[in-house]
Amino acid sequence: MTYIKNKKQLLSHGSMKIRKAALDIIEYSLEKADPYIATKNLVSLKNNNLHVGSLVFNLDNHKRIFILGAGKATFPIAKALEEILGDKITDGIVICKYGQEGCLKHSKLYLTNHPIPDESGLIAAKKVIALAKKTIPGDIVFAGITGGSSALMPLPIPEVSLEEKKVVNKLLLTCGANIIEINAVRKHLSQIKGGRLAKTIHPKADLINLTVSDVIGDPLDYITCPTVPDTSTFEDARNVISKYKLWEKLPVSVRNYLKNATSEMETPKDLSDHQLHNFIIVAGDTACVAAEKKAKEMGFNAMILSTMFEGESKELGRTFAAIAREIIMNKRPLKTPCAIIGGGETTIKLEGDYGMGGPNQEFALSAALYLEDLKDTVIVGFDTDGTDGPTKIAGAIVDSSSTCMAKKLGISLQHELDWHNTVEVFEKMGDAIITGPTGTNVNDLKFLLIL
Repeated sequence: MTYIKNKKQLLSHGSMKIRKAALDIIEYSLEKADPYIATKNLVSLKNNNLHVGSLVFNLDNHKRIFILGAGKATFPIAKALEEILGDKITDGIVICKYGQEGCLKHSKLYLTNHPIPDESGLIAAKKVIALAKKTIPGDIVFAGITGGSSALMPLPIPEVSLEEKKVVNKLLLTCGANIIEINAVRKHLSQIKGGRLAKTIHPKADLINLTVSDVIGDPLDYITCPTVPDTSTFEDARNVISKYKLWEKLPVSVRNYLKNATSEMETPKDLSDHQLHNFIIVAGDTACVAAEKKAKEMGFNAMILSTMFEGESKELGRTFAAIAREIIMNKRPLKTPCAIIGGGETTIKLEGDYGMGGPNQEFALSAALYLEDLKDTVIVGFDTDGTDGPTKIAGAIVDSSSTCMAKKLGISLQHELDWHNTVEVFEKMGDAIITGPTGTNVNDLKFLLIL
């Protein structure tokens, strides 16, 4: 399968050989992070026995099978389950982002908005809860909750409207908070997150979580949070609001709810009375591990620098450019040809007016400012789901030709970076990586290649 749709454009300028190597690494990394393949490898049906890893279910004793899912990597999981189980699926609801292609025969597919929730998502979330309430002892429920589910499946508490939840979501996404901090707040304003969906499913039904991680360290309650116990608390949520000075910016209803919340209002911390089975079918660092393997196969000295990068994207971009200079001048930490690979979830802090962009684009644009005199060197920032931030591009690839192209077009890269206006820049320069939805959603992939 080919993921990158504009390869010809990306290879039309700069160092073609090193750019092609970078694009090949991206393609391989996405293939290895495919949830469809991972689901097929984990789940099988043999002689009316359903195998999920080491689990075996005799379907003579389990008459009904349901699929509940939401997220940017959920459709391939549902598609694989449908191919495996076919008519044995009783019903299902799968919520995906607008633009998701394909159809499902045995589950209803709902398309909703991301990263800011919308009314369609609210309607779909209510249908998920309604279906969960229908479960009875002996049912099997596959939950395919993956990254993006928080926005795609919104069901705010009665005290907070969807419009107010949108305000909170936007504040959290633009304040510089990481996903752990963001979700600590969102889970405590939801009727479905933080284990509440699992609580709705009958405790004598088997709940099987198949999930793809887009969170550093793969913590279950942040990658499939509606269907596992919650480790965060109201106090954690309040601390996040204080840390980023958001109290006065919050809608009054949200402010009052969080400040006055009691222990009786907490999310579920213990689901030991439920028959819960958890499988991370694609880990968060999968793209990085695959990138390292592919780079080595291509003859590069390769290393993963870290899969736990957080903080400001533009600062990490500058750091990668500094590492490139260190390698070229001092041959450390690796000798050329080499690949330095990183992953994680970096962020952008937005204030005042700003343009359109995403964290991986800012990483790449920041790096480009320091690459003008470095030949046969490329740096890539890539969001594995194919949409970096609230944009339609997956990321960008930059090299010494990028600053030259910017000057030719009369673009001030520093000005556009300061304004967080990266989409327009990379589209004009021909350095935007376009994939569309990839069907997966693991941690971001950032890497440096030098011939």
